[in-house]
Amino acid sequence: MKKMLMSMMAVGLSLGAAVVASVTVDAKLPVYGPSQGVSGSLKSVGSDTMNNLMTQWFEEFRKYYPNVKTELEGKGSSTAPPALIEGQAQFGPMSRPMKSSEIDEFEKKFGFKPTELRTAIDALAVFVHKDCPLNEISMDQIKATFSVEGKDMTWGDLGVKDPAWAQKPVSLYGRNSASGTYGFFKEHALGKKDFKPTVKEQPGSSAVVQGIAADRFGMGYSGIGYATADVKALKIAAKTGQPAFAASPEFAYSGEYPLSRFLLLYVNHKPGTAMEPLRAEFLKLVFSKSGQETVIKDGYIPVTADIAREELTKIGVKPTF
Repeated sequence: MKKMLMSMMAVGLSLGAAVVASVTVDAKLPVYGPSQGVSGSLKSVGSDTMNNLMTQWFEEFRKYYPNVKTELEGKGSSTAPPALIEGQAQFGPMSRPMKSSEIDEFEKKFGFKPTELRTAIDALAVFVHKDCPLNEISMDQIKATFSVEGKDMTWGDLGVKDPAWAQKPVSLYGRNSASGTYGFFKEHALGKKDFKPTVKEQPGSSAVVQGIAADRFGMGYSGIGYATADVKALKIAAKTGQPAFAASPEFAYSGEYPLSRFLLLYVNHKPGTAMEPLRAEFLKLVFSKSGQETVIKDGYIPVTADIAREELTKIGVKPTF
């Protein structure tokens, strides 16, 4: 992941004061133009994190093709593979890669693996209440705070000196086990260790942020696109004592921010064949300038033209950019 993200630095993103304030899409991405003969129904089942993205992409798609019907279910990344396998959805958005067992089950039925498309980049953030005096945290401290390997932490254990905070326990918020965000955080932040039983599991990413916003001593994890004025994202260091980096486009592209990830869209597509117009046109929209501008509007980081070309080629679309 780090090597991939470092190769994107040439895009030349400019950062504002906000987390994703003035990111611009790669100028080489194409402008989307509608095609003829596109009709039918599209359904997406999967990631809650990607709910807003899929909703906005569907809405934009219907502007070009008003007769196309769209439907969306976002109950967690783990719901995407069975929906694709059972033919209940054309798209399976996931905020984590499919597990080998999920890929094997898909391949057992269809004779080929599902096609994975990288649609955007997310910086998974560790949020605290806006009034919290803590500004940064290390991956070691995150593991100790959230996993069963660490003790029940106070804010003083994390370096907070303010007497109004130091002895207060850290109130933890997270996602449920169906969530790709849960799985990604468990693997990359907790070293696959179990979460503490005191973590308050929430049904969605926005619910995590809302919980922290209402809990002065709260801490939780969620996609940076769900940030609000009532919480702040901590800078994160790879190890205690090393420099900490913000959950910003600059450090997500460089790989210096430790919790960067691709937001993925899985499709049932036989390699070496051309995809039918309905799904192909939707994906061409996703990888266009307007599609990646939607990524920015939703608080995430756009992919480059190079990545867009690679992903379109996977579905039998020959890029013209």
